[in-house]
Amino acid sequence: MTQPSPADTQRLLLEAREFRQKARFEDALARYDQLLAHQPDFFEALYNRGILLWEMKRDEDALASLEKAIAIRPGYAATWNNRGNVLRNLGRHEEALASFDQALSLKPDFPGAHYNRANVLLLNLKRAEDALAAYDRALALNPGFAEAWNNRGNALCSLGRLTQSLASYDRALAIRPDFIDAMNCRGQVLFESNRIEEGIASFMRAAALIPGQNPLADPPHKLRHDREQQDYLAGIRGRYSAPAGARVAGSAVAPSNGAAAEQWRTKKPQIAVVDNLLTPAALEGLRRFCLEPPMWRRSYDNGYLGAFPEQGFACPLLGQVAEELRGAYPAIFRAHPLLYMWGFKYDSQLTGIAIHADESAVNVNFWLTPDDANLDPQSGGLVIWDVAAPLNWDFPKFNADSTAIRDFLAKAGAKSVTVPYRANRAVIFDSDLFHETDQIRFREGYLNRRINVTMLYGRRERDHL
Repeated sequence: MTQPSPADTQRLLLEAREFRQKARFEDALARYDQLLAHQPDFFEALYNRGILLWEMKRDEDALASLEKAIAIRPGYAATWNNRGNVLRNLGRHEEALASFDQALSLKPDFPGAHYNRANVLLLNLKRAEDALAAYDRALALNPGFAEAWNNRGNALCSLGRLTQSLASYDRALAIRPDFIDAMNCRGQVLFESNRIEEGIASFMRAAALIPGQNPLADPPHKLRHDREQQDYLAGIRGRYSAPAGARVAGSAVAPSNGAAAEQWRTKKPQIAVVDNLLTPAALEGLRRFCLEPPMWRRSYDNGYLGAFPEQGFACPLLGQVAEELRGAYPAIFRAHPLLYMWGFKYDSQLTGIAIHADESAVNVNFWLTPDDANLDPQSGGLVIWDVAAPLNWDFPKFNADSTAIRDFLAKAGAKSVTVPYRANRAVIFDSDLFHETDQIRFREGYLNRRINVTMLYGRRERDHL
């Protein structure tokens, strides 16, 4: 082959860059490979090829390309920094940290490397104090680094310094007013600071900025739901003047008769069942909220859909319920702050949520769909085991590793409790207890889809009973 001329080399580099900007990654890769076929030690091609392969999620190939670039030019800090990002993707966190350190030994005033180093310290190595110092170094070099202000807020939150955390998110939003991640992080910290109404407002602000969905990527059960929702909305057009999810006048949570607190105090495991949890106005308001907004964005293979605050599962009425729950049941919730909430909606043809535990101290799970939708009044609810997840299990294990969970329960001789489905029934339980959705047999049709709301209170390690 003829060696490319300098003009051809620049043309191929320019084409590769343009293809990459247009997300035509294979075409960009072909240009870099063409250059390297003639000049295997061409640093610029190796370096950019490594970054491209990282963006293509071909991390092993990206690492090989970046390490070839380092062998040619070991003093270029940016290559060490990008190598660290690839190693982090590969789960080689200590090596990633060492790569960021090498980048900073070559270029101490490199804010991006300080930021990346902080991320691996915070998110992978759980060294929040060290991460905070690294974010501060990045920000000293680049005070306008919105992502660093946001993640600095996350580090402060993990250290329990909530007021400072909020200030850090506010700095991020002052720089980037449309920074969705910062709005969502701020919302979660406001929840934990017992400023639920403000947290709801922050989540709602973020959800309003979410781009439209891509139905081409949706599985059949979600497409079926979305068609049903569109038909339902067409049928109620003009019926309501107020938006769904507004606060209700008076109480949203019905007064407690003390039975739930007694169940919580005396039963082992700690499970309390509350019927008629919500007042009629609140129940109707939440049903309407779960039927109208296009917030059911996350689909699961089992056949159910999830809605989360970041995706629009946030409204003043949910905030009102979350606040009033703690007031109605102080013996259960004590000083536990609200951490998070979500909704799940189910397909009557498919199954529900597999066995898992949740990351909090107290779990509230309540059901909204009318009882006449349930074809089997003895099922459709929740199955809870009397053995809790070990505190030394990490989130992926106690939340998603069904095989390990069932092996653990069998060895522990665990027994299950089944709480049948009832509309407006809440099950309040120790969130460490393993649980799963009972068998679902609901009628067909949009209004008959089983809907549950979950609210989590109190950090698992910090506030566990």
